Formats: sequence, structure tokens, C-alpha cells
Amino acid sequence: MFDLLRQEIATAAHTVVVKVGTRVLTAADGRLDEPRVTQLAGEISTLVAGGRKVVLVSSGAVGAGMGQLGLSTRPTDLAHLQAVAAVGQSHLVHHYDRALRAHGRQAAQVLLTAEDFDDRSRYLNVRNTLLTLLEYGAVPIINENDTVSVAELQSTFGDNDRLAALVTNLLRAPLLVLLSDVEGLYDADPDDSSARVIPTVTDLDESIMSLVHDSATGVGKGGMASKLEAARIVTTAGENAIIACGRQDGTLDRIFAGEQVGTLLLAQGKSIAPRKRWIAFTAQPRGHLVLDEGAARAIVERGSSLLSIGVVQVVGDFTKGDVIALRDKNDREFARGLSNYRSEELRRIQGLKTDQIAAALGHCPYDEVVHRNNLALTS
Repeated sequence: MFDLLRQEIATAAHTVVVKVGTRVLTAADGRLDEPRVTQLAGEISTLVAGGRKVVLVSSGAVGAGMGQLGLSTRPTDLAHLQAVAAVGQSHLVHHYDRALRAHGRQAAQVLLTAEDFDDRSRYLNVRNTLLTLLEYGAVPIINENDTVSVAELQSTFGDNDRLAALVTNLLRAPLLVLLSDVEGLYDADPDDSSARVIPTVTDLDESIMSLVHDSATGVGKGGMASKLEAARIVTTAGENAIIACGRQDGTLDRIFAGEQVGTLLLAQGKSIAPRKRWIAFTAQPRGHLVLDEGAARAIVERGSSLLSIGVVQVVGDFTKGDVIALRDKNDREFARGLSNYRSEELRRIQGLKTDQIAAALGHCPYDEVVHRNNLALTS
């Protein structure tokens, strides 16, 4: 079934981030499913040949390493997981590269850590590298650097789902495709024969989040919860996401033909600027402020700057220029921004009027705690 809205989204997706999970790339024994990698590479090559720029965020290094080392079960301790991932990563990228070269393309391995996204300079360097690789016509294959980082192996990135969302925002890609081992988001327990895939989600509210049903396996660590969180990051920034089954041949071909495949999660409002994406969704907050009702409402409804009089509580230790989260009195985060003050200074001026700051600190370098130009809503 063809869908006009999906056709419009697919046509506008000049750059697309495709994330493929462990459960898609591994066989029943937990080892790399090489024919599936070859099939996926072929579909990506078709997209590139059609004029699109494609970035692939791929799990599967541990599964590939298990096969190379002759292991029948996934290691459980961190040191062995990292060692198996190190062996598997080279094999995984080699197989992608070989499959892509059959179509006149080549893979480019890019290994990232959380620090690459937290640091603004490193973040921009990653962006420049990816854009240059795409300019050359290469297909970047991105994965968490499991050998030196524990994030992916301990599920912080949710089987690379969040990593894929961060890359989507980094590139300002109009579409993120999350390929899983399920058809999409179901309206009931997927094991229930009456359950149906929800074709379109217009708002990722509590009613949608309550539909999540994760199934634990010995290989994958993502699950629908992390996919919906990845979709929330992308759609809040103004882009679209699709959750679909990557175990079926031709899924990407059908998505970009405008067919009703999987679950489409629609963008929430206009696309936001790259810098504010980094503030809102990428850099990890060094602390947070609790605001009174008036200050919170002014920020959300009028896009105002944050003044010291609206700060009720300062939590954490941070310095000027750090990203901090803004929360309401119910401890719900609604925005993030760059602080103009150190945490110890803010504790001295919280609740004060602007004209009282100089008396409290001996000087008043800024009227605003967070200027509206350095502030972005997260919900």
C-alpha cells in the first residue's frame, strides 16, 4: 500500500541515517548473518545510486567476533565483551566493504564515543568528517567504540539507537530508519494474535510509550523502548523516523518507494537549528536547575531567557558554558541551555533580582542565567 505522506517524506530525505540492530545482523546462534549484511549493503547502494546520502549505524561487532573466535555464547564480563568486539568490528566492516564494493561503493569505518558528542569541537569535527565522506560517495559505517568505551556494551546507547538519533541530528538528516527484528510498534503485546502494527504516530505521548514491550535475548540490548526514545530525540528536533523490520529483503526499497512499511513517527514542528540540537539532545548536562512556575512558563510559552529570580534550586557542579538542564517543580525536564554562571555563583544569586546580582557577587557579568539564544526545549 502506497502512502502519499510517506512518499513526500521519502522524496525529501536527501540524507538518511539507517540504524541496523544486533538482532537483524545475527543468526539464531548469535553469530554474524553474512547474507543479511550483503542484502542490506545492496539496498543501501540502491539508495546511494538514486542520489541519496546514506549513513549506516551498525551494531553486530560482538556477534561477528563470536563467529571469528568460535564462541557459542556471548561473554558476560566487560573485558571479554570488549575483546570480542575488537575482533568482530574489523570483520564486520570488512564484510560491509566487500558487499558495497560489489556495487561500486566503499565503506568508511567511524568509531565514536560519548565524549565525541559532549565536546563541541569534537562534535563538529565528526560532522565535518562524515560530510566529507558523503561527498566522496563513501558509506560511513558508524558504531560505538566498544574497545575503549563501555556505553554500548552496557546499554547506555540502547543497542546504538540513541547513537543513531544523535548522528541524525548531527547531520540534520530528514529521516532516521531504525531496522529491528519486529514489524514496527504494535498496539498490543506482539505475541497477541490480535496485535496490529501502528502505521503512523503523530505524537509520542504517554499512551504511545505505554505500548512498549521489550523481549530480552542473549544478544540484542535495544528493544522498543530505546527505539521510541531515539525517535523522540529526532522528531522533537523536527525530523521523521521509521521503525521497520530489517529481517525482510527489500525493506529499505519499499520505504523509499513510499510504501506503508513499519511505523512512521512524524516530526514535531519545524526543524531546529544544529547548535540548539546539540544543546537539547546531544551534550550531557553537568547539572540542573529547578525553576518556579513563572520562569518555566515564560521559557516554554514565550521563549524567554532565564533570570536568577526564577531559580529555586541548583543541583550539581558545573562551570560557565556547561550545558545544564532546566526542570519544573515536579522535577520534569523541559529545556536545556548553556549556563552563564558557575554552580557556586548560581547558589548565591538564585531567587535574586537582576539588579541584586552585583551586590551578591561583587559584579554582574550577565543579566541572564541562560540566554534564550543558548536555550532549547527538550519536550
